[in-house]
Amino acid sequence: MKNSGGGAAHGDGGDIYNVRAAEILANEALLLPINEAAPIYENLLATFPTAAKYWKQYVEAYMATNNDEAAKQIFSRCLLNCLHISLWRCYINFIRRINDKRGSEGLDETKKAFDFMLNYVGNDAASGPVWMEYINFLKSMPVVTPHEESHRMTTVRKVYQKAILVPTNHVEQLWKDYENFENSVSRTLAKGLLSEYQPKFNSAKAVYRERKKYIDDIDWNVLATPPTGSYKEEQQCMAWKRLLVFEKGNPQRIDATTANRRITFTYEQCLMYLYHHPDIWYDYAMWHVKNGSMDSASKIFQRALKAIHDSEVLKYAFAEMEESRGAIQTAKTVYESLLGENASETSLANIQFIRFLRRTEGTEAARKYFLDARKSPSCTYHLYVAYATMAFCVDKDAKVAQSVFEAGLKRFMHEPGYILEYTDFLCRLNDDRNVRALFERALSLLPPEESTEVWRRFAQFEQNYGDLSSMLKVEQRRKEALSRTSEDALSASENTLHDIVSRYSYMDLWPCSSKELDYLARQEWLAKNIVKKVEKPAMLNSGSMLDKGAAGFSASARLLPQSAKVVRPETSQMVIYDPRQMKEWEITVDSWAGPEFAATSSGYTKEVEATLKVLSPSMVSFIKNLPAIEGPSPDIDVVLSVLLQSTLPVAQSAGKAGGVSELSGVGKTGLNQNGSVHRPPRERRKDVERQGAQEEEDASAVQSRAAVPRDIFRLRQIQRSRGLGVGGAAVSQSGSSAFSFSGGGSAFSGDHSASTD
Repeated sequence: MKNSGGGAAHGDGGDIYNVRAAEILANEALLLPINEAAPIYENLLATFPTAAKYWKQYVEAYMATNNDEAAKQIFSRCLLNCLHISLWRCYINFIRRINDKRGSEGLDETKKAFDFMLNYVGNDAASGPVWMEYINFLKSMPVVTPHEESHRMTTVRKVYQKAILVPTNHVEQLWKDYENFENSVSRTLAKGLLSEYQPKFNSAKAVYRERKKYIDDIDWNVLATPPTGSYKEEQQCMAWKRLLVFEKGNPQRIDATTANRRITFTYEQCLMYLYHHPDIWYDYAMWHVKNGSMDSASKIFQRALKAIHDSEVLKYAFAEMEESRGAIQTAKTVYESLLGENASETSLANIQFIRFLRRTEGTEAARKYFLDARKSPSCTYHLYVAYATMAFCVDKDAKVAQSVFEAGLKRFMHEPGYILEYTDFLCRLNDDRNVRALFERALSLLPPEESTEVWRRFAQFEQNYGDLSSMLKVEQRRKEALSRTSEDALSASENTLHDIVSRYSYMDLWPCSSKELDYLARQEWLAKNIVKKVEKPAMLNSGSMLDKGAAGFSASARLLPQSAKVVRPETSQMVIYDPRQMKEWEITVDSWAGPEFAATSSGYTKEVEATLKVLSPSMVSFIKNLPAIEGPSPDIDVVLSVLLQSTLPVAQSAGKAGGVSELSGVGKTGLNQNGSVHRPPRERRKDVERQGAQEEEDASAVQSRAAVPRDIFRLRQIQRSRGLGVGGAAVSQSGSSAFSFSGGGSAFSGDHSASTD
């Protein structure tokens, strides 16, 4: 059984952080003797070292067999890293049990254990029962002399006064007990003490109510796993960060020492669940730095790198902090660990180490390391660029920098990025002659598909350093060179107005308006695609052909370039659709809308109902048949502009009726020799009757289409002013309304639907 459980520890596909497999193993271990369950627990806790429930289950298994030494060892391994109240209560129960029969010595050990426990978890919102248990323990301690009695009362009073300052779930009960305690000792003394601590208790009670709101959002049963980006994980992360912000604000206005201890406790609890999140570790360390505790911050970074040993960014942060406080050797050790792990993968560690050596040991140390690092087979051009830039900007030595660039040119002439960095350096030196020579040399070696950016920078260089003749020559050469990679070499080599815009713009200044720029971009796109043949739709027979207007509309829709105004969704940030979230969304929308926009019995808001009454019947029919939008919505202005500027297809009555009947009847009636559909006489008579009815419908449809543009503009104006969605359209989260023009059969496109971005 243990073998099968051990196999499940890694989960499906070898995932050691498989939570479901871990739960199965933990449940199996409960049924096994401790000598067989121990390896399973060790395996689980190696993967989830902050899982308090597994530690508690593990230690309770040893306690059940009265193996006190093994239980002590487990407590020593887990207590300081798992500030969970249930685990610590298990610990105090264990201490009380083993010291129960040891007399006064055992009582002293138990008292020390209580103090130790409350020092770590006494700020927990659920620590109220622990405070009450400790007070009852103190009251039960035997005393002989009046001096011992007085000492016990003083100790109990101090514990009460500490307990009522902590915003816990039992703070009100603790206050009542404290009142009774003081009144039982001395009513005269009680009056002064209670009046002193009453405001402090009221503050703790109020803070607990606020604190509870943040704590209730936290799931205390999740296991610490590396970030996956899931919705639940992000919600937990944000819940912890909100609690940390709340504690850092010191809402109770307590002294700085007590407040810092409470914040430390919250961070430690947070790391039990966000153990693999580098941003939490970094925030924790930087909070210590802000408070002047650099040693504590260093320890936090060391723990962080033990938890996330492959985090480069944490190592850079650690090295930076150590260097900032003068611990150069410690910082160097961190950099060396980075070099040992990533030397074969990237030049970044080498570059940062060279900069570190230049800052801490001088130019010569950095130069020696560069000469060694460049011999590595994995060295990239970035190392040469970084060292040359450092020599030029920091050491003010242009000669050394140019020598480094020239040495790298022999190795990285095929890298466009290196060529551009070298030309930038030469431009800083105002060496336009060598810049042109470098461009010419590089462009003669680079293939056309890799030289696009180099040509662009060459043309830009001539705009700044050359005359009109040289600028036009380079531009023409660029077009000729890049046209070899284009399908339409002729159009790619022609001059366009867009080239003038490119040459005569400067930084964020343009020689035309944004509308004109968008127009030119569209025209350039259309010019590149104008020679492409538009595939004709497959036709079943000659009677189902579209008229020229419909064909032109569909062709232009396919050639229509993507508008720069259309905001496209970031697909990498999309979450899996969950229908259960729709109820929450509907509630949120209702709360935003208010009573003024309450839904009517038909499902629409009152404003939409009023709008529908003033529209034409065809428009109302179209809107009511719109499907609901639950995802990204199109730009309504773009959609409406395309519809209004397009020729709407008006099919002939006979052709339309015939086309529909032919499509529906081909399978059972057959075809004549000339390709027409053969139907019995009875069906022909029915077609004639349908044709007459269809002509009447088409006449009314044409009249209704004439009112469509006016209806659209009226509807758009209402939407812009109200921010409402109509029909089945849902209000998007950005507050803009959206239409969905998909689906067959509408007042706009007849039987032929067209989509647009």
